Amino acid sequence: MLTTLQAVWFALAALMVAIYVVMDGFDFGAGALHLLVARNDSERRQVLGAIGPFWDGNEVWLLAAGGVLFLAFPKVLGAGLSGFYLPIMMVLWVLILRGVSIELRSHLADAMWRQFWDGTFWLASTLAPVLLGAALGNLVRGVPLSADGWFSLPLFASLAPSGELGILDWYTVLTGLLALVALAHHGALFLVWKTEGPVRDRSVRAAGYLYMVVIALWLLATLATACVAPGVFDALAARPLAWVCTLLFLAGLVVSGVARRRGHDLLAFLGSGAFLLGLMAATAACVYPVMIGAVPDASLSLTAVNASASEGSLRAALWWWPVGLLIAVGYVALVFRLHRGKVTAGGY
Repeated sequence: MLTTLQAVWFALAALMVAIYVVMDGFDFGAGALHLLVARNDSERRQVLGAIGPFWDGNEVWLLAAGGVLFLAFPKVLGAGLSGFYLPIMMVLWVLILRGVSIELRSHLADAMWRQFWDGTFWLASTLAPVLLGAALGNLVRGVPLSADGWFSLPLFASLAPSGELGILDWYTVLTGLLALVALAHHGALFLVWKTEGPVRDRSVRAAGYLYMVVIALWLLATLATACVAPGVFDALAARPLAWVCTLLFLAGLVVSGVARRRGHDLLAFLGSGAFLLGLMAATAACVYPVMIGAVPDASLSLTAVNASASEGSLRAALWWWPVGLLIAVGYVALVFRLHRGKVTAGGY
């Protein structure tokens, strides 16, 4: 039977993941677009200067999400690390390469050196959303969990809807592409807000094109989810919180488009953040209490009930978790305040 503590920690895990997507999402998106919106070294330094104060702090939310799973749902963390071992290593590599490319590109005043690290930064920023989006697709659709709570999947599988399940198959590639385009749109709106000149102008145009692609891929992914995981929409109809979250992401999508066209840069960026946050929250509300779904036997799923730590551990952690959360939120607020305003080419 699901307890209040288990529900609270499920919500905290979902919240940490959603905040990570919103916060680290804009610098992933900016990195995926920077070769398009920045055409010379000065403009690329401007893009890096826009995300430079934030990107490493944003990764704290990923650590926070892992910390919640380690503390509250160790079976989920263990099964996920084992089953997704190769893609997790790939995610770690692209995160490392992103950081290394930002830090090293300006160590030498050499065009070839900087172009190499610019390309590395673009590649890492593009692959990370695809891999993370595919992981979410696997969790929504379900994985072949055994009775003892473990699973394994090939990295690549058939792209046909009736083919073998894989970490990257037709459905998870679709969710990965949706993640990439949604975060690229989010990153473009961040650059619109934080930059000026040609970079801002190109970012406005890129955001306009990406907005339409986001809508198209979201509709396509919604139809695909209805086919592979119909239970998600059964839950949507019966859960008021899921409806509230759905209204949040729909409102965010509309606001981001309208505000961009009217030149309200910050509001457009916040609308995009609300879209991402609401979409993640609605997904969590629909799959609750399932954390790793099992196919074809849904009874083997790992949930907030059968995969949680002891009640004593969950209760004790609630004493210190809010303190850590307040520190993280305070840090984010301080960094944004210290680095408010438009960015010109920095020292990156």
